[in-house]
Amino acid sequence: MDAARAAFLAEGFDVSMDVVAAAAGTTKATVYKYFGNKQTLFIAVITEELDRAHEEPLRLVASRLAHSTHVREDLVDACKAWGMGLAAPDTIALRNLVAGELRRFPELGEAWKQHGPERFHPVIAKTLRHLVELGRLSIKDIDLAVLQLAGMTVSPVLVYSAFGKPLDRELTERLIESGVDMFLNQYQYRINA
Repeated sequence: MDAARAAFLAEGFDVSMDVVAAAAGTTKATVYKYFGNKQTLFIAVITEELDRAHEEPLRLVASRLAHSTHVREDLVDACKAWGMGLAAPDTIALRNLVAGELRRFPELGEAWKQHGPERFHPVIAKTLRHLVELGRLSIKDIDLAVLQLAGMTVSPVLVYSAFGKPLDRELTERLIESGVDMFLNQYQYRINA
């Protein structure tokens, strides 16, 4: 997997499987035996990268946010981890490769969506529902709220990172903190419900 990731990042999706196999110290036949084809191998690389990118934000949401006595701070921490994970250089480079191959291989985009937003959004949605049930937030449309949260905190970080000039850390933190504040204000966050 490491060899495949490095090869895709260095040469793009058109890298030959011979190059991947040589970098892995194995044969092309062995690579095909395990993965079947290049798309399946690339999807495995995507899955591994997005698992890594989402590990910390998923942990923070699941372990702290749902039962938090410090919702703002815990939501800021989760959004920072979410944004930083997705804006890591290898993650951005793979995202750009997927975007570049969508016309030829739309299944790559589906895999990105499945292992990215469709994996993380339900977790944050479940937590927001719980906070609504506790009377801490007032949200009528949870799915819209998740997209708004992502749009105010993570999307700007991804957009600037995707074009080679990431936002500096201090601006990123201010962006995420103010995005969380706007989100909590919109949905009537109550410290003690």
